[in-house]
Amino acid sequence: MRIGLVTREWPPDVYGGAGVHVEYLARELRRLVDVDVHCFGGPRADATGHEADPQLVGANAALQTLSVDLRMTPALDSCDLVHSHTWYANLAGHLGKLLHGIPHVMTCHSLEPLRPWKAEQLGGGYRLSSWAEQTAVEAADAVVAVSAGMARDVVAAYPELDPARVHVVHNGIDADEYRPVEGTDVLERHGVDPATPYALFVGRITRQKGLSHLLRAARDLPGQLVLCAGAPDTPEIAAEARELVAGLQRTRDGVVWIQEMLPRQDVVQLLSHATVFVCPSVYEPLGIVNLEAMACGTAVVASAVGGIPEVVDDGTTGILVPYDDRDPAGFEVGLSSRVGELLSDPARAAAMGTAGRARAVDQFGWAAIAARTVELYASVLAG
Repeated sequence: MRIGLVTREWPPDVYGGAGVHVEYLARELRRLVDVDVHCFGGPRADATGHEADPQLVGANAALQTLSVDLRMTPALDSCDLVHSHTWYANLAGHLGKLLHGIPHVMTCHSLEPLRPWKAEQLGGGYRLSSWAEQTAVEAADAVVAVSAGMARDVVAAYPELDPARVHVVHNGIDADEYRPVEGTDVLERHGVDPATPYALFVGRITRQKGLSHLLRAARDLPGQLVLCAGAPDTPEIAAEARELVAGLQRTRDGVVWIQEMLPRQDVVQLLSHATVFVCPSVYEPLGIVNLEAMACGTAVVASAVGGIPEVVDDGTTGILVPYDDRDPAGFEVGLSSRVGELLSDPARAAAMGTAGRARAVDQFGWAAIAARTVELYASVLAG
């Protein structure tokens, strides 16, 4: 069985949860089947990179993306099945299915209809991304949802899709790479006091991740607030984040903002020593970053959206905060209260962290997820 795995992100260009998913899934799949990875960008030692059409330099980013998909399509001719990830690569999977007569499996890491703020970033390209995703979803032989919540969203967003073609296969975690570490040199290098409890945010600066809600909620939090936040979607969102962080820093001490993308081992150290990890996302199909925090033995306070309740065991491995887009202020009050509780009670937070580590190891290992994925491939190929 030869699988063509098509993705935008591939090491060293991994910046989000979908990229992490593809990286680790491919590693485990290669123990079971033949895998050809096709990604965006230049040459790789372990994948085939595909660049955008040079004649589209300066064109809308979505149009450039679709040109990469076109270039990927003929390279899938020797595959038995194509598996695409995110709208960036879904059209390559769909066209590969049509051109080569092979099945197309696609994993939904998010849904364009549930991310209307992407129009701020892509302009008219948001209509292109939405079309590409819808076309691929409705024609795919199987659609993988990374959580049960995501599966419900897929069926609701695309009623023409037969629900029997939707399969839940969770995201995973490498509990050997993400585990508690003792060193504190990364903290000290970035101005974080290891002796003072801190709440940590790790994520991109985008509407989806809810950073603005956390910044508005953090004024009266005890301890430190560490923000490992970069890669803003738009200049406007970047400016908003700068203004909110500056305003927070004027009213309280202990706010540390790390704007560069850190190596994985540095993030692991920040996660390991955090008293609480905060995930204020307004939309999250699963939230792999919560798994990363749990595997590092850290309690989680997260919004109760999407697939997050399937990862964070409320009251045991962390605390869930209800989110209602009609009451953002109420969400921010709840976020402040819950994060403050754990910052003021490090012993309780530590107990949740221990339980979170055990849950991550027991239920979200990549080897089991890869095996489930290969079972799905076999069932699709068997017709």
